[in-house]
Amino acid sequence: MPRGTRTPSLAHPPIRVHQFSEAAYRSGIEEHRLDDVPIKVYNPEKALANCFKFRNKIGMDVVLEALRLYRTRKRFDVGKLLHYARICRVERIMRPYLEGAL
Repeated sequence: MPRGTRTPSLAHPPIRVHQFSEAAYRSGIEEHRLDDVPIKVYNPEKALANCFKFRNKIGMDVVLEALRLYRTRKRFDVGKLLHYARICRVERIMRPYLEGAL
């Protein structure tokens, strides 16, 4: 959620809320249609930057697998990855892994 917004309170399901700066929250959002319902999801580059941001919570093995899967794509875009890494403040952490992936 954007920093400063009210945290929702739900009885079920249990949720864990993280607040981000406006730039980190809004950047990389794409809108797709699923069964004629518009949904918003982060693009692959932003999702990968978020994986690095939460590497201690999800595990480095998951992060490296996500990077491996992204690398197999035809549109491997290091520039976009570094752009979102800067926004998420993980550029110094991601850069060695990206250099090794090239």
